[in-house]
Amino acid sequence: MSTLKTEVAQARQAAYPIDEVNLNRWSPRSFLEKEVPETTLKSVLEAARWAPSAFNFQPWRFIVARTREERETFFPFINEFNRSWCEKAPVLVLIVSKKVSDKGDFVSHAFDTGSAWGLFALEATRQGLATHAMLGFDQAKAREILGVPEEYAIQALVALGYQGPKENLPDGMREREVPSPRLPIEEIAFQGSFGRPLK
Repeated sequence: MSTLKTEVAQARQAAYPIDEVNLNRWSPRSFLEKEVPETTLKSVLEAARWAPSAFNFQPWRFIVARTREERETFFPFINEFNRSWCEKAPVLVLIVSKKVSDKGDFVSHAFDTGSAWGLFALEATRQGLATHAMLGFDQAKAREILGVPEEYAIQALVALGYQGPKENLPDGMREREVPSPRLPIEEIAFQGSFGRPLK
């Protein structure tokens, strides 16, 4: 029995069999002003905790804003476009990654933290939540306001919560509130060398 959400089934079809959570995960901008239970939030973070990382270094860190007061400390570094919709999200999370280990620069910190974000997003979907990652914010200001040490790279800001109706969005955003398609495998996977089609 299919578990695809209606708006997803209309916009996305997998070319090969996969778990439908991968299709149901997309990035809406409309959020309900409904609190995420602590246990649900911690389940999402628990999934991220188990991401793979080189040498088991686990460079990912999550700065979580759950209360109105905490979220308001994030608002000054978020650009105007993103603030216009993400202020309703009940949780904001700044994802950062540790760039150095006791052996020096840790070259895979961003790659490994991306794995953690992927598991975070999929578990959020399984828990009935929506996520939207953004890069439209002032990283220097975020670092200053939240006290992020220099040995950590700022990766993304994520809105987390329950999806709301697109009618709640400002004018100009409603028509964009649909799951986006993806490139076919033939355009992203090569065999043996770059550009050689996968057979």
